[in-house]
Amino acid sequence: MEIEDQALKLIVDSPEGVLQSELWKLLKIDSRKCSRIVKKLLDSEKIDRLEHKSDGIKTYRLRQKKKILNPDLIMAGGELLPCVGCEEECSFEECPYLMDWMYQLAIEDYQEKSE
Repeated sequence: MEIEDQALKLIVDSPEGVLQSELWKLLKIDSRKCSRIVKKLLDSEKIDRLEHKSDGIKTYRLRQKKKILNPDLIMAGGELLPCVGCEEECSFEECPYLMDWMYQLAIEDYQEKSE
């Protein structure tokens, strides 16, 4: 595994992100090489870098960049996925709202293939 991939994995695996001042230690590389890796990850838009102060010392918290969700993935028949904001305590296997939504999705898919 390349060092960039290792760095990205460490960042992605940490829900709060990783401090840049700790990342180079975790990767067992020097801080200059770590800075170059972070720049590549930033330039490729895989991570975000947020300023962080710890004991008066400035560093950066590195987090996985949040991907923008394609709204088409949660829409069917002009209706939003019913699970979004649902307060019912059901299982997805038995949810009538979800089944109706999936049925609508299947109809749309069939209609697109028939055209």
